[in-house]
Amino acid sequence: MDIPEPVSVPERERSRWVELVTVIDEARDRYYGADRPTLSDAEYDELFQELLEIERRFPELVTADSPTQLVGGARSGMFEPVQHQQQMLSLDDVFDLDELGRWLDRLARELGEVPALLCELKVDGLAVDLVYRSGELVSMATRGDGRVGEDVTFNAQYLASVPRRLTESEAPAPQLLEVRGEMFFDNAEFASLNDEMLDLGRSPFANARNAGAGTLRQRIDRRVEDLRSAERDLAGLGKAGRGADRARGHVDRLRSELDHAIRRIGRMRFTVHGIGSTEGWHPDLQSQAYGCLERWGLPVASTNEVVGSRTDVVEFISRQGERRFDFDHEIDGVVIKVDDVGLQRRLGQTSRTPRWAVAYKYPPEVVRTRLLDIRVNVGRTGRVTPFAVMEPVRVAGSTVSMATLHNAHEVTRKGVLIGDMVFLRKAGDVIPEVIGPVVEERDGSQRPFVMPDRCPECGSILAPEKSDDVDLRCPNSRLCPAQIRERLFHVGSRGALDIAGLGWKAAVALMECGLVDDEGDLFSLTSEALATCDFFTKEKPGDGRGLAANAEALLSQLARAKTKALWRILVALSIRHVGPTAARSLATRFGSLDAISSADVAELAACDGVGPVIAEAIVDWFTTDWRMAIVEKWRACGVRMAEDAADSLPHTLAGLTIVVTGSLAGFSRNQAEEAIAARGGKAASSVSSKTDYVVAGENPGSKQAKALALSVSVLGEDGFRALLDSGPPARDSAPTGEQGDS
Repeated sequence: MDIPEPVSVPERERSRWVELVTVIDEARDRYYGADRPTLSDAEYDELFQELLEIERRFPELVTADSPTQLVGGARSGMFEPVQHQQQMLSLDDVFDLDELGRWLDRLARELGEVPALLCELKVDGLAVDLVYRSGELVSMATRGDGRVGEDVTFNAQYLASVPRRLTESEAPAPQLLEVRGEMFFDNAEFASLNDEMLDLGRSPFANARNAGAGTLRQRIDRRVEDLRSAERDLAGLGKAGRGADRARGHVDRLRSELDHAIRRIGRMRFTVHGIGSTEGWHPDLQSQAYGCLERWGLPVASTNEVVGSRTDVVEFISRQGERRFDFDHEIDGVVIKVDDVGLQRRLGQTSRTPRWAVAYKYPPEVVRTRLLDIRVNVGRTGRVTPFAVMEPVRVAGSTVSMATLHNAHEVTRKGVLIGDMVFLRKAGDVIPEVIGPVVEERDGSQRPFVMPDRCPECGSILAPEKSDDVDLRCPNSRLCPAQIRERLFHVGSRGALDIAGLGWKAAVALMECGLVDDEGDLFSLTSEALATCDFFTKEKPGDGRGLAANAEALLSQLARAKTKALWRILVALSIRHVGPTAARSLATRFGSLDAISSADVAELAACDGVGPVIAEAIVDWFTTDWRMAIVEKWRACGVRMAEDAADSLPHTLAGLTIVVTGSLAGFSRNQAEEAIAARGGKAASSVSSKTDYVVAGENPGSKQAKALALSVSVLGEDGFRALLDSGPPARDSAPTGEQGDS
């Protein structure tokens, strides 16, 4: 620990700062490393708040290794993208013992027997990725899309359960250690947190995972900077006067909000359940790895067990299921892993999941609740969908108040009436489903749902698009407020232009403030226009109102969105049926929006992954005047309307099918696939006899083995770059196996 020696700090305060840092660090190490707590939670909080107060009064004391400060120099990097050292995978789920038996049968076929298995509880929390270098925490990130997450390293300093440095008393830490785990609240803290939300007049969190995500992703760094700025302003005003009183009140409010946010984050817990990349440490068994991690001070779940037979697996699942609600935190199943790391590598992974692990999900809960109403939602393409509004009920770890009913025919089929007591089912993250009514509970006050014949927002007459459609649609695509609002929100979605500042609330505010008529006006927004809308402004001490951070973020992200790839522009236009896959294919084949808009149905349908239904929808979209007006508005604002990469890069991969597997140092998975598509190739997800090349990065899994078995050429990253640049060699000289790498 670096001990500062500022001359302006009294010796008493300086000594107390050193004492507090030492005690808090030791308490963290004892509680989460040695499992021997030396302080109660209340005592820890009191000491931590005292440390914050001393550093507030004497900023000279703040050092990089204070418990209150940034780890690894990531102070300003929160929410910046972080490329994980190794991809974070999901787990395949099984919901009954028959499905589990089939998974075990596959293991036995591939390995000759069912190997030793590690069984552990599946914590229902927020997945995070931690990276330690030489024992020091350098990065903490959310899972994101599995390859790129959000940098939340700044907030890690407030998490008592996440050690800033590993304990090395028994063995040195690896040069590189990447671990994965769950951030979560225990049941009591979650209940307390929701009580606080209700007291503040805010909606409670639906489940512990959402609470964890909302808590961990707070912008504490901005709160700290805002407080320090306000304190400097106050210091310049002196102690007297109305301006000073106002500034003092502002400082007090900011300090209270910061303290509350820090306390809230500090209540989260963390448990490690996986390992990513490592250097200098390669355990043979997962269970053995857990022992090492625990000795290094990382919290590992105590409820895990290595078993040697199918019977033992079933017994573990049954035993934990019986005490499922006795745990102090939410669990939603049991994770079963092959314990031998060598066998894990042999089994490999799919593009999304490891083949050596599975999650057994406990049977979905079925509860009863009152159906208060049935309402309808109008989507961005005009589809009108009924949904159930219910008395909030806790089911499968979530508080549920709404459930889908799909369409009017489904409501009739299930026989539910408004006012019914209904059976509700929720399995994992699946959308809650109304099973049917509890007929015996009816008292005559219930009434049938009548599907509206007019749009609830614009009054247009609803009708199916085709005579045999079960869905009703609002035909007023141009002016229906609901459809415009949904389309605005869709433009900012990850699958479209990925504009984080254009969320649902922002879309609503843009319409309510009259700043846009439709999505065509988005790119002409200005700071002056946003300044007229309360949603995008905030109070500035002494200066009245000014633009809020969300306004500045929206404008900067809109500017960046103008240069996004053509396929993203296509998705953002809300052409029915056109998602990322079809859009990529269209962008590669035609190269510009003008070429796509002028193509006929036959030309479009011939494009890989499009077909006649999507082709007809595209032609219909581009022959509608008001939709083309949106395109022209975007064009006038400088939105990119051509695939620059397709124009400037030769189609060196034309006609080739390429599979990318494993982690590449110079490409994310999306970047590699876009590079293939930009050169005329097809990026496939599975290896077959029709695959021309497999590009294998780190931890390629079973796809590389399958490629070799099928005599498909396998390239490393250097070979991939050579292929992109020059295309394949002559077929009569193309070797099988590794090509293009030294």
